[in-house]
Amino acid sequence: MFIALRPFFVDHTDCPGQLALHVARVPFELTHLAQLNEFDASSANFEPAVPNSTNEILAALDESVSTAANYLDALTPEAAGANWRLTLRGSEVFTIPRGGLLRSLLFNHWYHHRGQLSVYLRLLDVPVPVIYGRSADENPFA
Repeated sequence: MFIALRPFFVDHTDCPGQLALHVARVPFELTHLAQLNEFDASSANFEPAVPNSTNEILAALDESVSTAANYLDALTPEAAGANWRLTLRGSEVFTIPRGGLLRSLLFNHWYHHRGQLSVYLRLLDVPVPVIYGRSADENPFA
């Protein structure tokens, strides 16, 4: 099953399915995080879930994007500008406007892991889909 494959030389990272599920859940998880006024990272679960199927990943992505879209549609300028605080065992790590949290943790985090996943696909000799423009495997302009 593709979602559990690993290149033989990579043993210190998540399998593609774990990474794909994480990418699918980023909007959902960070939307819920943004609804808080602060979060203590010591309570976070950084253990990646293992999906049972591609359908599970796709369903998670659909729910995740829908949840994030609904949150962003309802987000007021006042709420976006309000401070959000990250702590670690009660000590402040940083405080930023909620809009900055969404930009850095939601979008940049999503782009980062999507990039990791596209490299994984290449390492496993799976055709890489179009992300921006064409890929070596797909050309939307042909």
